[in-house]
Amino acid sequence: MSKYNFDKIIDREGTNALKTDALLSRYGSADLIPLWVADMDFLSPPAVSEAIIERAKHGIFGYTCPSQSYYDSIINWVGSRHNWKIEQEWLTFIPGIVKGIAFVIDCFTAKQDKVIIQPPVYHPFRIIPTLHHRPIVDNQLILEAGQYKMDLAGLKKIIDWDCKLLILCNPHNPGGRVWTKQELIDIAEICYDNNILVISDEIHSDLAFTPNKHVPFASVSEKAAQNSITFMAPSKTFNIAGIVSSYSIIPNKELRDKFNKYLESSELEEGHIFAYLAAQAAYEGGGEWLSEAKNYIWNNITFVDEYLKANIPQIKAMIPEASFLVWLDCRELGLPQKELVSLFVDDAKLALNDGVMFGAGGAGYMRMNVGTPRANIEKALDNLKKAIETKQTRS
Repeated sequence: MSKYNFDKIIDREGTNALKTDALLSRYGSADLIPLWVADMDFLSPPAVSEAIIERAKHGIFGYTCPSQSYYDSIINWVGSRHNWKIEQEWLTFIPGIVKGIAFVIDCFTAKQDKVIIQPPVYHPFRIIPTLHHRPIVDNQLILEAGQYKMDLAGLKKIIDWDCKLLILCNPHNPGGRVWTKQELIDIAEICYDNNILVISDEIHSDLAFTPNKHVPFASVSEKAAQNSITFMAPSKTFNIAGIVSSYSIIPNKELRDKFNKYLESSELEEGHIFAYLAAQAAYEGGGEWLSEAKNYIWNNITFVDEYLKANIPQIKAMIPEASFLVWLDCRELGLPQKELVSLFVDDAKLALNDGVMFGAGGAGYMRMNVGTPRANIEKALDNLKKAIETKQTRS
């Protein structure tokens, strides 16, 4: 019997939640079922709320520093969950993973140095380097048997002397792939041999579904460890993205010292009281909650897949190996992307992410967030079914 009620509908409107309160500005309508931005509609683990409330009762919110128990909670979690033994000196707080990517670009590359990404992929991987005037080099993923794989041969071909950085999404967003150890070893070899630093964004690492198991990039080989910067966070895992409690893991002392000095020059490595507190509370007391949440999310994924097969066979769900995001293949509807988005937003009253925002290979797709009570998903899919039927009748 479940200890936590993930079916509970919680009204997030009026709380400055991006997911609900930005609908009008982002989609042109506030009257939509929000299944877009990647946070969940579940209460975070009680351990987190209780720790924050208890600390707030103290009443003084002065300058703060990370405790030994904060570091221990991360080391123990990564060791037990991902079989990666990390050392405390490898860890540094960062104020968000996207910001961390920007910091690495600024710290380790110069203008016109090229950054490799593997689309379709999380859109800031393209946006942030572009804003920093770093040319993007696409190594598009290969779609094979309904899942993505990395084009290693293609990667070798596109590399030149100006390629200085590769941003890896591990696990992958939006496709949900949990990359295998061998895939990561191959990437590590190629990048090490070509002096290309790897950023491994592992924010979805704790959300892998059995039998898939997340493998930290830096753990696969010495070459990977010495040529990478890993970013992790409890934010997606425990639905605490608004608290901002990310951190970097850098085994290579030379890279670590350079990056940490960059952060220290603007005091970017200093977290706030609740960042340290929430992370520790989640890692120490959120395990049971996470287990139940993953089970609930997996059942939602299965429901979406079965519903589409039975009622909207033109849309196919790419079953994720990790995370609460489902990549929907809508190409059989035969609609131009603008009409596809209009079908979801204007006709079905749904706010999903437009596949085009994820780059090459995203046309014809929409990204759906299923980290929400089942009732929301049922209503969303019913709306979509009716919208498609109405559109087909008019045609």
